[in-house]
Amino acid sequence: MEKQLHHLFFTAAKRAALRVAMRFSFNAPYYSLPKRLYSAAELVLGGILLLIVGSGLPALMASPAHWAVAYGFYACISLLTLVFWPHGQLGWANRVTLARAALVAVVAGGLVGNAFIAGLWQWLAIAVIALALDGVDGWIARRTQSHSAFGARFDMELDALLIMLLCVGLLTLEPTLGAWVLIIGGMRYLFVAASGPLPWLRQPLFASFRRKAVCVWQVAALLLALTPLTSSFATFLLALSALITLAYSFGVDVWWLYKQRLVDKATTSRASPEGKPTNSDHVTPPTTGGR
Repeated sequence: MEKQLHHLFFTAAKRAALRVAMRFSFNAPYYSLPKRLYSAAELVLGGILLLIVGSGLPALMASPAHWAVAYGFYACISLLTLVFWPHGQLGWANRVTLARAALVAVVAGGLVGNAFIAGLWQWLAIAVIALALDGVDGWIARRTQSHSAFGARFDMELDALLIMLLCVGLLTLEPTLGAWVLIIGGMRYLFVAASGPLPWLRQPLFASFRRKAVCVWQVAALLLALTPLTSSFATFLLALSALITLAYSFGVDVWWLYKQRLVDKATTSRASPEGKPTNSDHVTPPTTGGR
């Protein structure tokens, strides 16, 4: 009897281990190795683009430290892409977003040792191109009908990262503004952190032109504030306008999500424990005999 129990135990354990191995195996459909290799090849091409762009900007990428930071950012983006994109080729819309990622990595590298100050116009030009491509990837996705939740999230997180990097650059150039400037770039990450203890913040949001317009204004206002042609007072006003519009946009979304939570709770509370409608939900069917 004891031998039979041992046999059953080890058989069950072996089957469970096989299930886990199949779930996380590269032979499983979700973790298809050829598809991952195809994605990795495209990510390598993005890294080559980063090398080409950075090599043409010696003022920004003058030392190994600049390259290390730039490729560190790009490596993190590539790793997340491999984790969350299991479909092989990225598609043209995501390829444009990947090109933006290479440019954003150059922006990050230029911050090392404040090298961007010496090559400020070049640094701003790279950021402007990254901003311009923000509209191109969405246009391609609509034209090719290849829009996806991953592509939208990829695009949004790159926007947030670019805004954060520009805030760091602005605070470096204008330290008298104060650390509140970093709130502009950090608000997205504060929202993500708050969604941990508040899961209702993780619910999907409705599509909004207001949200896109505010995002574009964040980058545009920060770029204008960073130019040497802008006075200190104008820089303050631009940064303040970016913070106010962003706070308003986040406030609208948080309020909408909170109202959705109340609606969901009210809907759940109207259901009985057995899942049947309560008396308040009961509707008497109409009779066929008129009044």
